[in-house]
Amino acid sequence: MPTQGLPPDQMLFGSSRAMDDLRKKVQKIASASVPVLILGESGTGKESLAKWLHRSSPWAPGPFVKVSCPAIPITLFESELFGYERGSFSGATESKPGRLELADCGTLFLDQIHDLDPSAQAKLLQILQDGQFCRIGGLEDRRVGVRLISASNRRLDEEIQAGRFRQDLFYRIDVLRIELPPLRKRAEDIPALAVYFVEHYRKLFERDTPVLSPSLLALLRDCDWPGNIRELENLIKRYVILGSVDVITEDLRHRRNHEAESPAPMDGFLSLKIATKNAVRDLERNMIIETLQSTNWNRRMTAKILNISYRALLYKMRQAGLPARHSASVQMEEPLIATTHPPLSEHLEDKP
Repeated sequence: MPTQGLPPDQMLFGSSRAMDDLRKKVQKIASASVPVLILGESGTGKESLAKWLHRSSPWAPGPFVKVSCPAIPITLFESELFGYERGSFSGATESKPGRLELADCGTLFLDQIHDLDPSAQAKLLQILQDGQFCRIGGLEDRRVGVRLISASNRRLDEEIQAGRFRQDLFYRIDVLRIELPPLRKRAEDIPALAVYFVEHYRKLFERDTPVLSPSLLALLRDCDWPGNIRELENLIKRYVILGSVDVITEDLRHRRNHEAESPAPMDGFLSLKIATKNAVRDLERNMIIETLQSTNWNRRMTAKILNISYRALLYKMRQAGLPARHSASVQMEEPLIATTHPPLSEHLEDKP
């Protein structure tokens, strides 16, 4: 999700059944004064959900402090989390509060907690057990009131079995658990997310990029998105910046070609996903047909509308197997691009 604040609730939670159930659960969790563990694949929006929990909780007036566990070397973990007093080690020219103190009366978010070093896990467990800590070089124990939210994109039970994560720490952070579904399990939310990202980044980058057509939104909906929301967001960001629909169609073609390299199913049938991806190659042909129909098959006017040369249009028509003149047999049962939207075909490559 965009880092400039939180998206609207309808974008964060969507309208799919899976996310509707999750919304009801987190609404109950938000005000609970116990640790929360958020699990989900990379890019599913764990940090955004953690911020939403903070914003919807009694700790909202306080700070939201994020600790990216993989980014802190073990040698600095203690000073980063607990802080230190002046003169406690070489270079400590002044006292500095740690992330734990900075989160007092707010929320401490431990992202990718599975990457904590075992010794750091032990120190964190001690804090959760005792409820107090001491700055490095300090003489006094300190207490803070924080709401702990942890997140991981791994199965922590497997990490425990492999000896990489402490079981006792897991029981401390896993009081209330939220599991975010991957984007492929909430595909009906994809079109609305894509439209939201286009509008968001059009304003952010001050671009006049055309809106997405229903046909492209349908194709985006039927993709797998292994990188989940983050991958979709990055694709839309590239589209808005570059201003060309080719950014999206080339990405979808790449996905289709990658799928085509995979072994065919044993039963000889193509999946709906593959069939949908194969439709990407017909997108340009459909866009040309629609424009030809709107101009009563006037090829020069069509080329002007599509912003390509007349020669390029004739070449593309031959490649697509379209007749040189209007024929009653060349019809579309349903236009792929709504006439109220700017024609996405204006970005077709202007060369044979």
